[in-house]
Amino acid sequence: MLESLTLLDRLQSQSRGLLERRDVAVVEVAGQSLPVPVLSLGSRAPEVPAIGFFGGVHGLERIGSQVVLSYLASLVARLRWDELLHQQLQGLRMVFMPLVNPGGLLLGTRANPAGVDLMRNAPVEAERPVPFLVGGQRLSANLPWYRGRAGAKMQPEAQALCQVVCEELLRHRAALSIDCHSGFGLDDRIWFPFACSTRPIMHLPEMLALSELLDQTHAQHRYVFEPQSRQYLTHGDLWDYLYLESCQMPDRPDRVFLPLTLEMGSWIWVKKNPRQLFSRDGIFNPKVSHRQQRVLRRHLGWLDFCARAAFSLPRWLPTGAGRERARERALDRWYRGGRA
Repeated sequence: MLESLTLLDRLQSQSRGLLERRDVAVVEVAGQSLPVPVLSLGSRAPEVPAIGFFGGVHGLERIGSQVVLSYLASLVARLRWDELLHQQLQGLRMVFMPLVNPGGLLLGTRANPAGVDLMRNAPVEAERPVPFLVGGQRLSANLPWYRGRAGAKMQPEAQALCQVVCEELLRHRAALSIDCHSGFGLDDRIWFPFACSTRPIMHLPEMLALSELLDQTHAQHRYVFEPQSRQYLTHGDLWDYLYLESCQMPDRPDRVFLPLTLEMGSWIWVKKNPRQLFSRDGIFNPKVSHRQQRVLRRHLGWLDFCARAAFSLPRWLPTGAGRERARERALDRWYRGGRA
């Protein structure tokens, strides 16, 4: 955790003033005051698109933070020589929040220091029964997937994430977000809302267009692109909450906000190194050095694809009759018994 904060300081100094930083919250844990930092690059103009990269929501899943930090480090290195990157930043806002749950990262826990799972903490109720415990529970903070007390405010870290999304992403006419996690299955998955419902989201045509763009651009990619509800339902998903909030904002009814979750399939790491089963940390993070480097290389390409897609949104967003055709294809693919 402290190494990550040191890295952010170094990246900011190397960026020649182009990388802005602010701390949106401070978390007290184990006698330390840990900041929740946000870093940003590029244009502030609301008419340009924006993209946000998030990691460390679950402190146990360190690889998510490492993916975001590695991509940020790559961009800062490119600032010195990459003219195309500078042109891109003139028409794009890039926001990074790699340490959403610094207390959990320090303690090595999924939850924050109060025992609350931030990704079950939003005021959103699933429309159908959820898996026991996994879908979110209010029984006890001593059990995993604890949502917090009913009616209580969201945890400070969850509030900080929501604040950043509202201030840095939703003020733009169009935005993408990528939240990096690990721990589900053998496949790397890209999830989009809803986690609380099996019904399609309003921007289903846009999600299909992005998925098809990935298929066409990286034909050999290994991601399974799908709504999270194809796997399981949960209460309290932060991205469900923020997506629903974006759809209800009256100031810009034509706003497009596409929140995505990268769920890295950590079971493959355990399969290749079964000794990781005996370590809670090993279930969620690659322990062998060369495997960690391979994971970082693979997903940095995905994050850069998303940044380019965000910059080029007007070129691929479906419009008119093409949007309705895209909706039908998406319903066939994800909601009518099709394959993702």
